[in-house]
Amino acid sequence: MFKAPQRNTTPSLAGRGLARLSTLRGRAAPFALGAGLLVMGCAPVPAQQADATLAGPVVATDAAHASYQRVLTAAQDLMETLSPAQRDALALDYSFANATRWHTYPDATLGSRRNRLGLQLEGLSEDQWGAVYALLDAALGSAPDEGADEVRQHLSIDDYLRRGGARSDYGRGEFKLAFLGEPSPTGLWELQFGGHHLAVANTYRDGLLIGATPSFRGMEPLTPVEYDGGNFAPQLQEHQAFVALLASLDDTQREQARLSRRGNLMMAGRNWDFPERSQGLAVAGLDREQRALLFAAMETFVGDADDVSAAAFMEKYRREIERTYIGFSGSPSLSATGDYVRIDGPSVWIEFYMDPPFSTEQPHPHALWRDKQADYGGTRP
Repeated sequence: MFKAPQRNTTPSLAGRGLARLSTLRGRAAPFALGAGLLVMGCAPVPAQQADATLAGPVVATDAAHASYQRVLTAAQDLMETLSPAQRDALALDYSFANATRWHTYPDATLGSRRNRLGLQLEGLSEDQWGAVYALLDAALGSAPDEGADEVRQHLSIDDYLRRGGARSDYGRGEFKLAFLGEPSPTGLWELQFGGHHLAVANTYRDGLLIGATPSFRGMEPLTPVEYDGGNFAPQLQEHQAFVALLASLDDTQREQARLSRRGNLMMAGRNWDFPERSQGLAVAGLDREQRALLFAAMETFVGDADDVSAAAFMEKYRREIERTYIGFSGSPSLSATGDYVRIDGPSVWIEFYMDPPFSTEQPHPHALWRDKQADYGGTRP
């Protein structure tokens, strides 16, 4: 059986933010886990769909170009391991319709009109799996429990649920990978990777990341799972960061942050219909320590992007912090079905929701990071 690669232990964006949270709050850290490419079957991008702007904050620095070159090289290396039929399944047209073919459900439950596009990973050889992981390493963040490491853990827990008999349509073999458009030094394309409870959507243009969202993560159970020699809890740090943030609010702030609606408010759709008016507690009224907790919570999501891009997105969100709001419904402990919290800024939109038990006896998190300008790299229908 293919073994999950060893986890990365290099501190990065989110890890540093949570360490800072620990210092400020005087408590333990809130988590313990630590060259040209011929794309077969890829048609030109339709003109009406190719109007993505440089919506993201990543600027054309040497570091940003080097980061993209790693992605491009890994994409090329992966293609070289595939058969012609596998390449045909992987390489698809770039369009908004194709970019929005992501979901929170297992692929087998979606049907032919809603299911994910791309190459199904069942039956890949060990070398091909290694190339997939190398691509994720290049495209996603390097911190423990974030980015590529979080995805590895996610796949291992999906395997755990499948092997335990919870669901026959779970497991890493059910996930899909797609290149929408041609990975190249210039032009527009998206790296799409997803399956049950997971959506990675990195959009690139002319050698830069212009969108890392929608980025969806869910996990059941929330608590650690021991499986195949590892101990996995990839969403625990998000949960604990939000719990710490809400616990820092005084009674007046908590009432200001409380949302009128209770239930699943998650913007897990594919549209751009964000609320016209922000609700909840204005971050402008938070003190220094509370803002540090807020940034630590944000970094557990933004840190899923590659390190260079994550730093750029966080810089943008920090500039907009005075116009950002926190809202929640249900319990601030985020322990019961229906508990919900969100961060709503001029650009950033992050949600964390406790979904009902499904494969286990515990409520489990659904979490979503979107960007109101940079979703799908700015491409709209």
